[in-house]
Amino acid sequence: MQDSTISHWGTQDRLQAHFIVKFDAVHPAEYVARTILNTEGHFGVKKVKSVMWNGSLLAEELNKDTELNELIAKQSVNDATIFVDPAIKEIRIYGKWNNSHDFKITKDLYTIYNKIAEHIRKI
Repeated sequence: MQDSTISHWGTQDRLQAHFIVKFDAVHPAEYVARTILNTEGHFGVKKVKSVMWNGSLLAEELNKDTELNELIAKQSVNDATIFVDPAIKEIRIYGKWNNSHDFKITKDLYTIYNKIAEHIRKI
């Protein structure tokens, strides 16, 4: 008998990079954050004007870093959408799913994720 949980579409062409910060958080809920984008334009010409962080203590710290938020605002809408989630002994920093043609980690994205990791370590 065939397993009913198997997707009949086969494998999907979607990739997502997770940057892991090894960290034992005493209060994991303090490290949840995500970007809220202020955009202009529609569809393919949509541009990021400014960035705010939504969450708790980490989000407050990230909102204070204007250099980081200006760097994020220069990215595309997909790359500027960033999530920070705590796990058991680590904190994950990741963005949206991309197909194999759009999947990339640029020097700017690496710098952004590294600055977020520095803020995590600082708290």
